[in-house]
Amino acid sequence: MEQNLENDKSRVDRAKKMMLWFGMISLTMSFAGLTSAYVVSSEREDWLTDFQIPQAFFISLAVIILSSVTFYFAKKSVLAQEHKKGLGLLIATFSLGVVFVIFQFLGFSEIVANGYFFTGSESTITTSFIYLVVLLHLTHIIAALISVLVVIYNHYKQKYTPGNTVGIEIAATFWHFVDVLWIYLFLFFYFVR
Repeated sequence: MEQNLENDKSRVDRAKKMMLWFGMISLTMSFAGLTSAYVVSSEREDWLTDFQIPQAFFISLAVIILSSVTFYFAKKSVLAQEHKKGLGLLIATFSLGVVFVIFQFLGFSEIVANGYFFTGSESTITTSFIYLVVLLHLTHIIAALISVLVVIYNHYKQKYTPGNTVGIEIAATFWHFVDVLWIYLFLFFYFVR
């Protein structure tokens, strides 16, 4: 009976991980399509060639990389049953995620202050693409922040035990994915004009 329960749990855990991977692959394809459309649209006559990435996006890049580092060490601490250290690092990861979101909106403010808008007569196809892609990424960051909150709660309640860590594994994988996705998008917008 106990063996059957372990096999069922193992199958469910594998299924959860596979669903996450399928989701990440589909998100990758979506962003690849958007960045491909960006490249194709850059051939238009009204394309902005002098658009500068806001300074806030550079800062958010550093923040998101740091958050991946803290989540990496948080996961190691949780798996090692270092509860206090793990909790502190998880809270640091969540806080850095919130700081990332704040800097994204500061970046939008910089874009608007430079006279570029998402819609309306002052908008351009260039800035509309940037707004769309960054906002789409932000929705996934918010989903990742929610997953970190769930992990913080579960860790606080000491639900992660040896052999029962799939929740933090999935959250960490998704967190690192959205971080790598932002690095890709940042480099894409920096180099493709």
